[in-house]
Amino acid sequence: MHITIDEEKCCGAGQCVLAAPEVFDQRDADGVVVLLDADPPEEQHAAAREAVAVCPAAAIAVRE
Repeated sequence: MHITIDEEKCCGAGQCVLAAPEVFDQRDADGVVVLLDADPPEEQHAAAREAVAVCPAAAIAVRE
């Protein structure tokens, strides 16, 4: 699994951080997503997929 983000699309809702805090964070200044691990371990895959599903801006992409 490889994760990419589009900072331009991010609306700062923070749903990704709630779903997968080991993979995503947010910038303090504007709430834009910060990718902590672009290639997370297998035990984080389900949480990362959940983050993709709940992102209201479709700013996260996953390539298997």
